[in-house]
Amino acid sequence: MAIRKQKTLAKCASIAGTSLHTGRPVQLTIKPADANTGLTFRRIDLPDKPFIPASAAYVQTVERATTLAVGSVRVHTVEHILSALTGMGVDNAIIEMDASEPPIGDGSANPYVQLIKQAGLVEQETPCQVWDIREPISVETAGGSQIIILPSKDFRVSVTAVGPEGRVTQYFHSVITPESFEKELATARTFCFYEDIQPLLEKGLIQGGTLDNAIVIKGDEYICAGGLRFHNECARHKAMDMIGDLILNGRRIHGHVIAIMPGHGVNTQMAAKLQQTFESMEAMRPKPFIFPAGTTVLNTEEVLKLLPHRYPFMLVDRILGFEGDTKCIGQKNLTMNELFFQGHFPGAPVMPGVLQLEAMAQVGSILMLRRPENQGKIGYFMSADKVKWRKPVVPGDVLIIETELTKMRGAIGMATARCTVNGEVTCEAELKFMVVDR
Repeated sequence: MAIRKQKTLAKCASIAGTSLHTGRPVQLTIKPADANTGLTFRRIDLPDKPFIPASAAYVQTVERATTLAVGSVRVHTVEHILSALTGMGVDNAIIEMDASEPPIGDGSANPYVQLIKQAGLVEQETPCQVWDIREPISVETAGGSQIIILPSKDFRVSVTAVGPEGRVTQYFHSVITPESFEKELATARTFCFYEDIQPLLEKGLIQGGTLDNAIVIKGDEYICAGGLRFHNECARHKAMDMIGDLILNGRRIHGHVIAIMPGHGVNTQMAAKLQQTFESMEAMRPKPFIFPAGTTVLNTEEVLKLLPHRYPFMLVDRILGFEGDTKCIGQKNLTMNELFFQGHFPGAPVMPGVLQLEAMAQVGSILMLRRPENQGKIGYFMSADKVKWRKPVVPGDVLIIETELTKMRGAIGMATARCTVNGEVTCEAELKFMVVDR
């Protein structure tokens, strides 16, 4: 399957309207952004026009909406625009606003979907890094809200929305693609219960709310402009909100998100847990070794950073130096304690010839990994031709391993190699290698 490239907007596009909670007029503009920059808000109405990354690290409040803050700079109700960008496949974008909250439109993500389609998308050169969830990850709140993410080959959501006292129990499930997002989720509107309206107004919220941009549930009645768009519109809206909140973890995922009574609180807790889990995984990943410039000696510790081998299969003690970009010289000190000497002719110990081949391959891997495009990768030994063993290698010998790269095409390299002891050749061969991502 082809690797998907990151995408950004082809051009800028703007939308104006009224904010849901503040009730203030606002203009929002989506703009292209560089690869690997993600989704970022910008308050152009403030001095210095500060940026706020769309990250769980900046979640401040989650009452009826998700608010991000950096210092005293805030953006409110970010979930609809983030959901639309995520659902429609936008990886990198700047979201500029001349107020603290995006326009509510009709209470759904559809105005933003249409805005994204107006701007168009372009592929970027950088591959899109999608995190495949391998182990279940779960979050549960004291109020009974739960989210669990299970392994899946795609991104899918299953949402059960339950209102007070079991009212408005609805279910929605779908694999999320740009097509399914636009068709099944984008037009689902926000909703509230009639008895919550006055308390919310007293808190200074929903100042811009009307029956044109929200569904009001009074008893068993759904009050809204034009009637319900789906029989389970509330569950669909909850799923749409959740997608916008989960992207605050900083990366797309492949996983099955199962949510019971989701809301901004549990959604953003899961985003934070995803972010922390991924950062912990990255911290455990071996860091690429950066070669010093010019001719150099690499000690045992530095060789261990480069090669995945460990005792008893580490057959290079140190690198004595490089000659340009094509030749590498390594060293292996052989003592009677080597494991292979215990079983390979104990009465007259000799280093197995295949291990001399392996030592040459390890030095060859280091030579290939020195190239900038290969740093952080791993080398595999593919074949050996014209192999000749000239002289036995015994305990006490110092094995010098020389490998010279003769051809490099893409991830495949060819090299000539030899081992010597006291200047005499003990083994020589032509080797083929491949470098791949770790």
